[in-house]
Amino acid sequence: MTDTPARPPAWTLRETPIGPLLLAATEKGLVNVVFHAEGRTVDRALARLSARLGAEPEPAESPPAQPPPDEQGPVPTGHLAAAVAALDRYFGGSPGPLTVPLDWSLSGGFNERVLRALAAQVPYGATVGYEDLARRVGEPGAARAVGVAMGSNPLPVVVPCHRVLESSGGIGGFGGGLETKRALLALEGVLPQPLF
Repeated sequence: MTDTPARPPAWTLRETPIGPLLLAATEKGLVNVVFHAEGRTVDRALARLSARLGAEPEPAESPPAQPPPDEQGPVPTGHLAAAVAALDRYFGGSPGPLTVPLDWSLSGGFNERVLRALAAQVPYGATVGYEDLARRVGEPGAARAVGVAMGSNPLPVVVPCHRVLESSGGIGGFGGGLETKRALLALEGVLPQPLF
């Protein structure tokens, strides 16, 4: 008996208030979220996914006889559809958690432990310091390593690395850019909304 090959990851682009996001999912769950998903950024992200997962990602398909409802591209199904719906609610101001199945294939070791703790323990509208997060995973003094883990997060927004701040209260860095981090923290009520 031979194993049935796993379906390749599916991906879609989604316009959001912080710019276009590329979302990719496997049969296990959402595997990647990429900021500023335009042009070469999309090409590089898909090439990385292909190399890391061993299968070329395919654009999400529309269900039969149902055209896409808007300019977002094909209608995703399965875990990808769940992620799109959850992110639409999030960006619509719903304060609930982003509960979508996650595929942790692009993370491992210490980084995965930190990201899982962040996802499970730091809810919408809350923040945590790098050092506090290091203590939560049993690695006091590993604040810099936590920063590296945040920078390697393959699931930003859903695994909320924007909620990790410097112990001094500073906003810290962010792979999606500081304006994106500020916008996400403002959406969650941690920072005031910008005046313009």
